[in-house]
Amino acid sequence: MTNPTHRAFYIGRALAEMMFEQVERTVTEALSELGKFDAEQRERLRQFSADVLARADRVAGSTIAENDPMGSGTPMAANTPADTQAAIDDLRASIASARAELNAYKVQKSKG
Repeated sequence: MTNPTHRAFYIGRALAEMMFEQVERTVTEALSELGKFDAEQRERLRQFSADVLARADRVAGSTIAENDPMGSGTPMAANTPADTQAAIDDLRASIASARAELNAYKVQKSKG
């Protein structure tokens, strides 16, 4: 037979090794779950951000369509300065044309 002290030592050693393995397995599983949770939260945040941007684009698109008398569908903020100047020139030409037609109508009305 073996010495009870040696047996207690080996039992304690085996117990410590098994407890260490169990703790290691538990920590590994916990970190794995934490990684999954983190990945899911990141994906949810990414999807939420994409949904917010899509909704903003839809609202901006409908607002531009409602406020764009020329029907160009391009937001003014996205225009370059040259495009903005061209748009201003087109608007001025449209206003001048409308004024000319209005004056011609007034002249015709006063003669009639």
